[in-house]
Amino acid sequence: MLNNKKIVVVLPAYNAARTLRRTVDEIPREIVDEVILTDDASRDNTADLAREMGLVTIRHDHNRGYGGNQKTCYTAALARGADIVVMLHPDYQYTPKLVSAMASMIAYDAYDGVLASRILGRGALKGGMPPYKYIANRGLTFAQNILIREKMSEYHSGYRAWSRELLQRLPLRSCSDDFVFDNQMIVQAAYFGFRVGEISCPTKYFEEASSINFQRSVTYGFGVLRTALDLRLKRWGLAKPAFLADVPCERLLSENPEPHSMSVQASLG
Repeated sequence: MLNNKKIVVVLPAYNAARTLRRTVDEIPREIVDEVILTDDASRDNTADLAREMGLVTIRHDHNRGYGGNQKTCYTAALARGADIVVMLHPDYQYTPKLVSAMASMIAYDAYDGVLASRILGRGALKGGMPPYKYIANRGLTFAQNILIREKMSEYHSGYRAWSRELLQRLPLRSCSDDFVFDNQMIVQAAYFGFRVGEISCPTKYFEEASSINFQRSVTYGFGVLRTALDLRLKRWGLAKPAFLADVPCERLLSENPEPHSMSVQASLG
């Protein structure tokens, strides 16, 4: 609890058994009220380990993709009364010690969302980010800032915090179930007028840390550019991208969720 707001950390997991305990052990439980893990049909014992650790555990019966995993995470957190939701990867690439700082930026009404940036400061390359990913990150972010008319240091961090109001308002069901979900969500937040800030975050790249391969990185790159361009064309009245349509049934807690969103196995604490 922080400023009388319930803080929930969500962990979108896939084959995270080797790094899960290290991640959870560093979550600041003095302010975090609950930790929810959604296992995206892992091939290892991620879900069993999460239950053993006392986490609220949800397991997809089939792999739904990174975006689909986040939709389940956020829906579960909202249903359990979260006021602030921090999304943290359980692969220990990002330090959980920033949860308090990120949550406080929302709890005291400075922002509606917070991204933990690997680019602010000099931590990305020192932490082992491959040079080609660093260059791509900088290039994509430069183009996105122009198209979106924002001034972010990066759009590609997987460590972020959101207010309940933002999560309830955005039509997140209309976003992709793949990796581009992250960028579509940021673009939705900008389009619907929410305040998104950043905080500097060190990062660690090592064997157990999850990362997409080069081919999927290229696909992702084109996807984020298309997402930013969609926003610009929408503002000019030249396009109507589905993920920017203000459709109430596409919100996470709508009364008529899509059928696939209900097929999970849950172990709730």
